[in-house]
Amino acid sequence: MPFYARTIGTTTYRFDDLKALMASASPQRSGDELAGVAAPSAQHRIAARLALADLPLHQFLTETVIPYEVDEVTRLIVDSHDVAAFAPIASLTVGGFRDFLLSYAADTALLARLAPGVTPEMAAAVSKIMRNQDLIAVAAKCEVTTGFRTTIGLKGRLSSRLQPNHPTDDPLGVTASMLDGLRFGIGDAVIGINPASDNLGQCVTLLRLVDEMRRRFDIPTQSCVLSHVTTTLAAIEHGAPVDLVFQSVAGSELANKGFGVSLDLLAEARDAALSLKRGTVGQNVMYLETGQGSALSANAHHGVDQQTMEARAYAVARSVSPFLVNSVVGFIGPEYLYDAKQIIRAGLEDHFCGKLLGLPMGMDVCYTNHAEADQDDMDVLMTLLGTAGVNFLIAVPGADDIMLNYQSLSYHDVLGLRHLLGLRAAPEFEAWLGSMGMLDDKGRVPPLPLQGNQMRRLLA
Repeated sequence: MPFYARTIGTTTYRFDDLKALMASASPQRSGDELAGVAAPSAQHRIAARLALADLPLHQFLTETVIPYEVDEVTRLIVDSHDVAAFAPIASLTVGGFRDFLLSYAADTALLARLAPGVTPEMAAAVSKIMRNQDLIAVAAKCEVTTGFRTTIGLKGRLSSRLQPNHPTDDPLGVTASMLDGLRFGIGDAVIGINPASDNLGQCVTLLRLVDEMRRRFDIPTQSCVLSHVTTTLAAIEHGAPVDLVFQSVAGSELANKGFGVSLDLLAEARDAALSLKRGTVGQNVMYLETGQGSALSANAHHGVDQQTMEARAYAVARSVSPFLVNSVVGFIGPEYLYDAKQIIRAGLEDHFCGKLLGLPMGMDVCYTNHAEADQDDMDVLMTLLGTAGVNFLIAVPGADDIMLNYQSLSYHDVLGLRHLLGLRAAPEFEAWLGSMGMLDDKGRVPPLPLQGNQMRRLLA
C-alpha cells in the first residue's frame, strides 16, 4: 500500500494511505474529528491538499478506500466504471481535474458525457481542493434531467418537494399542509410524506390520500410515502398507488445493512415500481436520500471521512437511475456538522459531487435546533444552491417540521427564491398552475396567499 507525503518548509507530513490523505484534506468538520480521522492542524490540512492535488486520477482506480473484497459498494464503483468516459481526463491529476472542470471546455454536454467515468472518490477528492465558488460554478454547468409526471432538472427551473408531515399522520392535517404548499406553487418534484410510523396500513392510507388529491385536481406531480423500501414493496403487492419508491442509502455495505437494504433489494424495488407503469413523461421511479455522517453514526465508515463516504452513497443512487436524490444536509446534528459554516460547505460539496456523478441532485436545506445555525444561514445556503442549479429543494409549512423536529425551508422561501433568480417550476406543473388561475400575468405565482375565487376553486 503506498503512502503519501508533502514537505512544507522543513516539515514533512505523511499520510499512510489514500483514505488518510482524503480525510486530512477535508475541510474541518465535527464528524471527522469525532471519528478521529481529521487533520490535527491547519498546516496538516494544507499539506494534504497539496499532496492530493498532485495525485493522478488513475490512482483511484488502483487503490480503494474500502477493500473490494469486503464491500459491495466498492465492487459497484469498480465494476461499473466507464473506461471510455474516463479517457478524456485519464492523464490528469486531481488539481488538473479541478482546472479542467472550471475551464470553458468543460461545458454542459461534456460534463454529461464524463459523468460515468468519474468515481465518487474522484469527485470527493477534487471537491476538497475547491473553494465554495468553484463548487457552485461547476455544478451550475451540470444539467441532469429526469421524468415521471413532471420533468425535473431543466435549465431555468427550480423544483420543490412538498413535505406535509404530521406528528400523528392525521389526514386532515396532511391535507391542509398539501393545500398550503400547492397554493405557493410547491410540489412539482414530489409530494413526499415522512410517516410518523412505518407500518403497511399507514403507508397505504397516506398513499391513497395523496393520490386522491392528485387525481381530483389532475395535478401533474408524483407522490411518495417515505417508508422503508420493504414496506413500499408490500404496498405495491397490496395494490397501493405507488409512484416513487423511497430509501435512505449510505456509502458502505455495512451502513446500508444498518438501513436494512442492499443493492439487490434496491434493484428489486425499482423493478417492482417500473412494472406499475404509472409515469407519463418518464419512468424514473426511485427517490433516495443521503446525508454526511450517516455511515459514521452507524460505525460503518471504515475510517473514511464523512464527505467521501457521502460521495460513495451517490454510486448506490446512480445504480438505480433515480428520479430524485437529495442530501439532508444538517439533519443528523452538530456532532457531524457543527455550525452553519460546516453545513453550508457540506451542502455545496454534496450538490457538486452528485451533479458531477450524473445525479438529479436536490437538497434539504436544514439544521437541528441544537446546531450553531439559524434560518439566516439556511437562506444563504438556499440562495447559493439556487445559483448552483440545484434540481429541487424541500419545503415544509413555516420551515418547521413538527413531526421530525428540525428546521428546513418554508413554502414561501422556495417561491421567493424562484422570484429572485428568475426560476420556474417544472413545465408540466407550471402549465397546471396556469390552468388553475394560480399565476399572474407574468407567469409567476403571486407572493401573497390566494384569495377569493382562486381559493374556492382549490377547495371546491
